Formats: sequence, C-alpha cells, structure tokens
Amino acid sequence: MRKDRSETLKLLRTSKGQIEGIIKMIEDERYCIDISKQILAAQALLKKANHQILKTHMETCVKDAFANNNGDEKIEEVIGILDKYYK
Repeated sequence: MRKDRSETLKLLRTSKGQIEGIIKMIEDERYCIDISKQILAAQALLKKANHQILKTHMETCVKDAFANNNGDEKIEEVIGILDKYYK
C-alpha cells in the first residue's frame, strides 16, 4: 500500500477516535440512538478506508501482477474480499 497511505491512515485514526468515543458513550450510559449514529459514522470511515486500500491494490499490486503474467491470483484475492464485503 504505497499510494494514498497518509489519507487512509488519517481515516483509520479518525475512526479509532470515534470508536474510543463510542466506548465512552456506552460507559457513560448515553442515549442509544446517539451511540448508534456514532457507530454508523465509524463504519462509514472504515468503509471509505477499505475502498481506498482496495483501489490502491488494484492500481498497483494487481497491475504489476498482470505485467508479470501472474494476475489471476490477484484477481482471485480481490474476488474473495468482495465476496466477504457483500455478505
């Protein structure tokens, strides 16, 4: 993961902070709907970070593998991730 590394790290650090905040909200017995909204926000950040990672993987690792005539394995890896994503 070379490309867009800093943006992805920023998203993950932000989601980490949100998750820590969610834990505190639960400990403080905050309103359930407020907690749920924060969970959805953290999920959205994780989803965006995952999208960036997969996009970079396709643009670098998969492209390089095809250039070296071994792209089929990389395609199977991506399909495996997509299968998990859509379950």
